[in-house]
Amino acid sequence: MDRVLLRGMQFYGYHGVHPEETSLGQRFELDIDVELDLQTAGAEDDIQHTVNYSEMFALAKEIVEGEPHNLIESVAETICQRALARYSVVESLIVEIRKPSAPVRSGGLDYVGVRIRRTRADRTESSPDTATWAGAEGK
Repeated sequence: MDRVLLRGMQFYGYHGVHPEETSLGQRFELDIDVELDLQTAGAEDDIQHTVNYSEMFALAKEIVEGEPHNLIESVAETICQRALARYSVVESLIVEIRKPSAPVRSGGLDYVGVRIRRTRADRTESSPDTATWAGAEGK
């Protein structure tokens, strides 16, 4: 599967289970792999057959800088579900979120993080944004 890659995105958000995380916030780093068939986009040189990476960046920014979540797992899941709902050409996404300043009382830790992969086949009626999914007008 071909991929559109977004690497090293950095946003400031208020996600976490500790009070200082939700009141003070912290920096989050993200990488996203969007998996899709890019053959038609490459052959026709037409953005309608791919994912606009500026829009994908804006989607990630809106979610990370938006409503706080307790878990970065939930932030990653929301990014995946909204991207799958928005873009019909996307087969799957891999979202990695890192917290370089996680409140861990031990030295020597670069970051904590999660990496999830969601596919179009994973989407069910109970998935987040089901209403959006049912009426999605993707590219």
